[in-house]
Amino acid sequence: MKNQIKKYRLQLIMVILAVTIQACDDFVTVDAPNSQLTTPAVFEDALTATVALTDIYAKMRENGFLSGRPNGFTCLAGAYSDELISFEVGNNTSESFFNNALLSTNASINTLWRNSYNQIYAANAVIEGVDNATALSEEVKNQIKGEALFIRALLHFQLMSVFGDVPYITTTDYNQNSTVERMDTEQVFQQLISDLENAVSRVNITYLDSGRIRPNKAAIQALLARVYLYHGDYAEASNMASAVLNETALYQLEQNLDEEFLKQSSATIWQLSPGATGANTYEGNSFIFFTGPPSKFALTAELVAQFENNDLRKLHWVKQITNGSQVWYHAYKYKKDMATPSSVENSIVLRLAEQYLIRAEARAKQGELIGAKEDLNTIRQRAGLPNTLAITAEEILTAIQQERRLELFTELGHRFLDLKRLGQLDTVLGSKPGWSNTDQLWPLPQAEMDANPFLVPQNPGY
Repeated sequence: MKNQIKKYRLQLIMVILAVTIQACDDFVTVDAPNSQLTTPAVFEDALTATVALTDIYAKMRENGFLSGRPNGFTCLAGAYSDELISFEVGNNTSESFFNNALLSTNASINTLWRNSYNQIYAANAVIEGVDNATALSEEVKNQIKGEALFIRALLHFQLMSVFGDVPYITTTDYNQNSTVERMDTEQVFQQLISDLENAVSRVNITYLDSGRIRPNKAAIQALLARVYLYHGDYAEASNMASAVLNETALYQLEQNLDEEFLKQSSATIWQLSPGATGANTYEGNSFIFFTGPPSKFALTAELVAQFENNDLRKLHWVKQITNGSQVWYHAYKYKKDMATPSSVENSIVLRLAEQYLIRAEARAKQGELIGAKEDLNTIRQRAGLPNTLAITAEEILTAIQQERRLELFTELGHRFLDLKRLGQLDTVLGSKPGWSNTDQLWPLPQAEMDANPFLVPQNPGY
């Protein structure tokens, strides 16, 4: 009987949440959503409060920056930079990203913006709900609020990375949100750091599930290390990455590269579940093809040529397809493009290798060259490569950037964001047809600017 009651409660809350997300699709630009997500009773019960939180992860997997679908950031940013060739055709595809011909009316731009702020709205609803709850234990409240703060920070980080100055939404108050103004990137960084430091203090190192689907303290620290690096806080970035890397009981690099992207990988810090028994990742479906020419994406020949001889990552993470006269390559990190009897791959958002590379760069920036080389060589040795020959700080930083390119390709736009933060976009992509020096930022959706005049001005070039 207890199981039946729990089942019915879960079904009810999922219906409520489905209605909620649909109702607040354009919460910044339309009437206040008529929704039960913020009903106080939802957050007086640990089960329903948790469902309200985990439903956001499902939405992040399906749509928005973290989705592995062709309209997610991994694919769009890969096509926008020098990782992917897009074979898609049409206004609502990656074609305009590949051709660097974005318009403020682009449907994918609008979808990324809208879905991200929907998910932020839901995170704020959870934060406000648990803050006002009286029946939840402090332990449950801290865990749920910490995760919601993590979600809010992550999504704002992604928005800032491509749009520049963006609103930082911290409330569900419609009247306030409907006239929100853009915040300059320095203010966004400070709010990001504040949210993540707050989250770190609330969440434990122990995972609440066996699949590393619910982020733990190390997941929040891993994102904070990235934010510190991007902001130029190198000592803090190094320390935060070390906090993750020191959790050796939880995390180890997978020496067999074919196991790096399996759902039980010991190198995974946080991942998104496929959501259904037997389902695998959207990334696998987006990238894998068996005959040429591909219908969606292929790796650029330039990227494939960057791998050194005997680099195991090329052997295990890149696959060649030929029709006898032409050759194409696809990303093969995820090896399943369809369902299997049981799920074998999840969409990995944070993994250990990035933390080594963050610490290597942060150490090199501070003159800690021996430690920087040790971290860099840890990644190279795992790839079957000899230690770096770099000696000076400049040489080491160049080697780290190259290692990031080959380690993190086709993962959540790392290549595009690295070129952007290092001021190298024009140098590297300047010869790409359609490229302009204003393309470092994407246009704000015109529909949002029409609805809220406080979002002006539009980014240069649009």
